[in-house]
Amino acid sequence: MNNLECARKQVERIVESGLSIYEQIEIGGDLWIPSDLLEILLQAELAGHRFEAAALRTRSKLAKERVCQALGYPVPKSFKKTRPRFLGQNFDTYVQGANNLQIWNEELSPSRRYVLIRPDSEGVVQRVRVVSGTDLAPLDGTGKLTRKFQARVGDFGKVSLASSVDTPNLIRAIGPVPESLENRSPIEFPAMASLRPIRQIFDLLKPLVGQSFEDPGILQERNRGGRLHGMVSAALGYGGHADNGKFPDIRHQVLEVKLQTSPTIDLGAISPDSGERMEFPALGCIHIQHQDVRYAVFCGSVANAQVTITGLTLVTGRDFLNRFERFGGLVINKKYQMHLPTNFFDHNTEGIVD
Repeated sequence: MNNLECARKQVERIVESGLSIYEQIEIGGDLWIPSDLLEILLQAELAGHRFEAAALRTRSKLAKERVCQALGYPVPKSFKKTRPRFLGQNFDTYVQGANNLQIWNEELSPSRRYVLIRPDSEGVVQRVRVVSGTDLAPLDGTGKLTRKFQARVGDFGKVSLASSVDTPNLIRAIGPVPESLENRSPIEFPAMASLRPIRQIFDLLKPLVGQSFEDPGILQERNRGGRLHGMVSAALGYGGHADNGKFPDIRHQVLEVKLQTSPTIDLGAISPDSGERMEFPALGCIHIQHQDVRYAVFCGSVANAQVTITGLTLVTGRDFLNRFERFGGLVINKKYQMHLPTNFFDHNTEGIVD
């Protein structure tokens, strides 16, 4: 079953449930549509649909109606002013004929989803993106829209397993005999038999300390991280590397990879030790939380056009702020307007495969 078929199976369940867009759904439950599948589904169902010439407010209402139909929800006579409008699936919709995204009267929510619909000049939908508030926050070039946690690396040469065991919640999802990862993708959602214990991950990643790779340049931090992600994927036993820009980087192992060539660790909008559920399908009765994520924090030095890995700390989100000093507090400022990059709607929903 491909991703679109999986998404349509979720729609069938929603239709059978008879629920409205306002009734709460368990994240990762049978009726929840993960962001990846939501984007694929809405792209398939909305692409080619024409929004006839209408005022912006009317066009917004028409878009919501179309999304309801695509997801199997009954179309309400009028849309309540809930936050977000699609309360059950936790998203808002925006029809973006231009690259100027405006979010009115509330701050960007890191955990909320934003469905951005791109029509052409004739009103015909060309592209749909589904992103989180965390994805959107860096697009505010003024720096006035920020919500992030930061921590500090103390010792760049340290090699340590800072969490000797996984969180109790994740331990329940780790099977006794992990399957081979050779034919799996790092960006797949995990399955019960796919997860390695944190100690085994540490043993597989530790040999990367001392290795080097070509430095793509001081302004290419994302590419630096991508090179390291590929090395991590190979060390864990994957046959190839994939990167879809989602958190955590190696989703199949609930593993976030950080490369630190400076002391400041950027952690995004949600604290690593948060007990909030992640947007992962449930593993049986187990729901993965942010504090369950394993963080592989690699330290490195840059010299002679080479990045050399000098240290590694592997730690759970629950223990992260016990190992690394948090600083700067939680910074929150508001601005409700941002410019989307010109290639924003060119994003590959299936991830970038090396």
